[in-house]
Amino acid sequence: MSKKFPIVPAHPERVCWGCDLYCPADSMRCGNGSERTQHPCELFGPDWQQWGGDVVPPAAELEAATAGTPRPGQG
Repeated sequence: MSKKFPIVPAHPERVCWGCDLYCPADSMRCGNGSERTQHPCELFGPDWQQWGGDVVPPAAELEAATAGTPRPGQG
């Protein structure tokens, strides 16, 4: 079972975030390369979860947007 991923850790620069081991930046056990993987809050800021890459529209909006388009196998 994987560990819970912290949203905004206290000191993200001290940890490699590349796998579930969360190794200290100066002794990476996984061999994930020579540099540590940064936490998303270091790359995108503390509001990184607010960025909408995976926003799903409500079902009503989705139906309205696809109304009138033929489905595969129909007409």
